[in-house]
Amino acid sequence: MAKLERADFIGDTVAIARELPGKYLVRRLDGELLVCRITETEAYVGAVDKACHAYGYRKTARNAVMFGPPGHAYIYLIYGLHCCLNFVTNPAGEPDAVLLRGLAPVHGIDAMARLRYGRPYGKLTAQQRRNFLDGPGKCCQALALDRTMNGTDLTGDELFLCTSLADVGLVDPPALPRRIRADKRVGIDYAQEARDFPWRFILEDTSC
Repeated sequence: MAKLERADFIGDTVAIARELPGKYLVRRLDGELLVCRITETEAYVGAVDKACHAYGYRKTARNAVMFGPPGHAYIYLIYGLHCCLNFVTNPAGEPDAVLLRGLAPVHGIDAMARLRYGRPYGKLTAQQRRNFLDGPGKCCQALALDRTMNGTDLTGDELFLCTSLADVGLVDPPALPRRIRADKRVGIDYAQEARDFPWRFILEDTSC
């Protein structure tokens, strides 16, 4: 089965974050099929990570989904403007998650462009195309993901991950070498030693 199952979200969260780039994120929205290849992720580990919302097992109304079962979406708002999608990992009680930082569009690109900019992809400027899905807020906007979907089961049919486009009736591209670069995470200078953890993973070949 190409679709990721609950067990795929259990294990070393850093290793899971490294494995997700290159896989596909699928969103079914009002009859539209939106498919993207994951290009960038970051790992967050509640037990030891001062950049994690649940560091030290601190549970709040905002991060409660992180303490639930794995394979669910943790979606939160930043700066009062942008939503961020995370994939909850590990058994209930262990508040770990993988943040989605970047995508490459595969199918449904005009629908995603309309959600981002109000017009089809062919009408976007060169700058808009370069910055299309290169950030967590942009990804959520293009896939119409907001806090109403916080807690969504990622093993369902509305939002899920898969390793093959055949799972959604599309044709897989030719296999390409999968090169992953590790780096520091973004925007966490407050997190003391955790700001230097190399827990950001970038797919260097973003061909789809």
